[in-house]
Amino acid sequence: MKFYYTENLNGELSLPGDKSISHRAVMFASMAEGESIIKNCSNAEDVKSTISCFRKLGVEIQEKENLLIIKGKGFKNFSRPEEKLYAGNSGTTARLMSGILCAQNFESIITGDESLSKRPMKRIVEPLNMMGANITASDTGTLPLIIKPSKNLHTIKYKLKVASAQVKSALILAALHLEDESIIIEQIPSRNHTEKLLGLKTENTEEGTLIYVSKKNYPKNFEITVPSDISTASFFIVLGLLSKNSNILIKNVSLNETRTGILEILNSMGAKITIEDEIIQNGEKRGNIRVKSSELRNTEIPEEIIPNIIDEIPILSVAGVFAEGKFRVTNAKELRVKESDRIKALCENYKRAGLKVVEYEDGFEVDGKIVEGNLTFESYGDHRIAMAYAVMSMLLKNGGQINNFDCVSISNPDFLAQLQCLGYNSKI
Repeated sequence: MKFYYTENLNGELSLPGDKSISHRAVMFASMAEGESIIKNCSNAEDVKSTISCFRKLGVEIQEKENLLIIKGKGFKNFSRPEEKLYAGNSGTTARLMSGILCAQNFESIITGDESLSKRPMKRIVEPLNMMGANITASDTGTLPLIIKPSKNLHTIKYKLKVASAQVKSALILAALHLEDESIIIEQIPSRNHTEKLLGLKTENTEEGTLIYVSKKNYPKNFEITVPSDISTASFFIVLGLLSKNSNILIKNVSLNETRTGILEILNSMGAKITIEDEIIQNGEKRGNIRVKSSELRNTEIPEEIIPNIIDEIPILSVAGVFAEGKFRVTNAKELRVKESDRIKALCENYKRAGLKVVEYEDGFEVDGKIVEGNLTFESYGDHRIAMAYAVMSMLLKNGGQINNFDCVSISNPDFLAQLQCLGYNSKI
């Protein structure tokens, strides 16, 4: 798909609900007994995969305009699925559902698309089996996951080996099915939507953050309005900062402290970003983000913030390419096992633009001047890579072509319509 140079972007955006919160809201509503209502749920393909899986487990889910009505099944009351549970491209669906399914009284199998089937699952299989679950992955530690009933599920005190909200959440979801308390220890903070939505007790110690969970925390039916996704907003934030004469307001965005690293880094780069009308709902901070055209300069990215910005590194690197100085990120090896090898994808695309690129095992650096021309970028079937280079293309005088752009539906199928709301003309 071709994207053209643009400037003078102005207006307001209301984006779909945060993907991470939407996944969890659907899961917790399905687990709870009785009716729950979710407003502004994400319309991403990943969340649709979660909804599809729970329907196969016997959950009644109605979609009406901008809300979901979910009639939850209650404690350990899901129905045995008649077919395999297909998680599509969604690592969140596959990994978090494993924690729920290992406590059920039936066998289930989780599969996924070609991309998800290459992503590591050992990181959840090992700690869940330490809890007494009965889960096996393929010989290479990937999907499919075969989950059998276990009579030996027990509490655990476990120190996370990788900074991963998905691993942490899988263990929490398994522990919700046990009377006694489990303790999960997190040394490096990762997104904490699971803890907030369940109201879990946490404690900061020298050992790390202790997360306490047991059956007393099992979800009850609820109503929630999901704030907009800051990961989705980040593409428009960077576009607004770098396009000339632009002033954009993005409304009702999640400002969870484990997700706002992208704003911290951009602010340190000199971005004109302000937060307006900040409030807290359902334990989650949210507010409006105003973005104005800015002159940016690259800055050091601290190691400890990497888990907070891991999904935003592709678009953050685009900001870095147009900023003064060299963009460099390290300690981000997790990018290798996302929907694509994002380190490789970013490096290869920047080389196409004539930039100087140095690739590391855990990151990369990029510098130099973009060679304008009829540039074509590869999405590698990865939604965040596709949207990052769409933004980059709109900042180039000759624009740019993105191959396999349709993959953006995984997280934001309305990307083009949202651009047009800000005055972007795709038919120049």
